[in-house]
Amino acid sequence: MSLRRVGEGHISSLSFRTGTIDAACGLKLDPIAGRAPAPHIRGRTPTLHGEEIEVVFPVGTELSECVIFPVSEAQKNGIEDARFVAFQDAGKTTYFATYTAYSGQAIRSELLETTDFQGFRLSPLNGVAAQNKGMALFPKKILGKYAMIGRQDNENIHILFSDDIYTWNDGQILLHPNYPWEFVQMGNCGSPIDLGAYWLLLTHGVGAMRRYSIGASLLDKDDPSKVIARSKTPLIQAQEPERDGYVPNVVYTCGAMVHDKWLVLPYGVADTFIRFATIDVAKLIGTLLAG
Repeated sequence: MSLRRVGEGHISSLSFRTGTIDAACGLKLDPIAGRAPAPHIRGRTPTLHGEEIEVVFPVGTELSECVIFPVSEAQKNGIEDARFVAFQDAGKTTYFATYTAYSGQAIRSELLETTDFQGFRLSPLNGVAAQNKGMALFPKKILGKYAMIGRQDNENIHILFSDDIYTWNDGQILLHPNYPWEFVQMGNCGSPIDLGAYWLLLTHGVGAMRRYSIGASLLDKDDPSKVIARSKTPLIQAQEPERDGYVPNVVYTCGAMVHDKWLVLPYGVADTFIRFATIDVAKLIGTLLAG
């Protein structure tokens, strides 16, 4: 699990936790390491839109000890909201994460990639869509192209396709606010999840009083630009005891996973603590299809 760490000056970094899920879908997080060794910056490669940077942690570093701090001008005020996905291509698995880089004056989307969680490459994304936040990569190519969920206009959810994983333009609206809990704004809650017959897209909606909620949609497996069903009511909302915190009224996630018959969903509450929700996948699909 990836986590956003906030340090002095409200500067965000990327960190990790490990744990186990048992046969009954019980969750147990491993103890956190007590130190965070500085990674080695193995290389900086200039590009047209910034730097491609490689960072490597010492051999034997536990994953919970790995903290990726801002290492470029574009990131100097924070690395936020990493959306990880295990990307499959030609029999090879690469772990990608789209995240928001914040310079203090501007934001942009960047891409992290790793195969072993010891060495990481951080690259700027190019194109009009990359000038906003909240991008999430599909876990495989669709009809020979990379596919991405994005939010280009600060209101709707878009779907984008590209021949180049580092360049994203145009796109079309996939979902727009339709219910009171999402009237102000919508965004994705991580990469789409392969359910076999459908893609499951978790979404967040912002309603009155800037209250965030988490919902879900089913997309056509062969053509994910087609929406099969979407939730009329949220799956998760901040309840009264949870609504106060560093950022009030917010429940938010950057991804989930399917384990056996369960959707396992970690989510942050009010930017103060994390909870886990487990949802029966078959029941979720049935509820969404029933409208």
